[in-house]
Amino acid sequence: MYKKAFQKALLSNRGKNHLETEREKMRLSKQDVKLFYKLYHPLLVYVNKKLNILEGLDSAEGIGKFPIVEINNLRKKLYENSELIEAFVTENPLKFSTDELKIISSWKKFVKERFIIYRYLKEYTVFLDIGDSPKAYGVLGLSTSFEELFGPHLPIMVDATLLPFRDKIIYDSIFSTFSIVFGGGLRRRFNDAYREAKHRFGIITSLPFSAETVKQSDADRLRFYLKSESNRERYWKEIEELLNKDPSLLILYHQEMGKIKARIHGKQLREIGFTRGWFAILENEVIASGTTREEVKKNVQNILPAEKRNFVYIFQLKSKR
Repeated sequence: MYKKAFQKALLSNRGKNHLETEREKMRLSKQDVKLFYKLYHPLLVYVNKKLNILEGLDSAEGIGKFPIVEINNLRKKLYENSELIEAFVTENPLKFSTDELKIISSWKKFVKERFIIYRYLKEYTVFLDIGDSPKAYGVLGLSTSFEELFGPHLPIMVDATLLPFRDKIIYDSIFSTFSIVFGGGLRRRFNDAYREAKHRFGIITSLPFSAETVKQSDADRLRFYLKSESNRERYWKEIEELLNKDPSLLILYHQEMGKIKARIHGKQLREIGFTRGWFAILENEVIASGTTREEVKKNVQNILPAEKRNFVYIFQLKSKR
């Protein structure tokens, strides 16, 4: 009995240790958290001295004496007057090192938005900006991971400010949350925005970020637009523009649409009794069939003008085991 209890406790501890290790990956190291506050709090005090926001706030140690609402107001003034960041670096009243000043100076590239906390990944939490050009940021927590703060149930809407911290992205320790329950329509919108952001830019893990530095070919863009029914409905104008701009993309268009329609036609063919064979699709219709790919290609050549043959998508219907 004692042996079983010991084994159970050992497994439980291993599980807790594993969970803690995973959470450590999703937040800044303790040393870097300490460094962040060492730099950020004096910056707030400096802003307060320049703008006279909070009476009696003269040192970083005094920040904890003020209500979070008042500190949040001071924080907002910092971002409204971001030129004070460089002024602080220039004056360097606390004689910070060159490396420390570099970190502070990088905060001029903050990103202040309304985000959807969308997903927990192993290395960070995804903050999703669902604006006209969606972006997904991989953000680290500070002393506490976001999963510990918010629990497992996502998405959550927050107002937050993201800061570069060396080669990572953190938040500035304060955010506002919204008590909103998202229905299926909004969740689908978030999913679409996340897929678009990942496709166009990847998950952004350092700041500053410039969309102009991310190169994407017209072919890659067309593949993304055609990827799902919701994408095709949403981006039909963009699809038309790409095809008008570069008619050579018509081959890719028909091939990608052929892949999509092959799944539908394959199901229909099985329903009427086909178990195997090769089939050719053009403009959403099955136009030829055969027992081998070569036979289908030959049939296509016999019935279709040469200029349209590259638009044909050929697929194999396999018997289900």
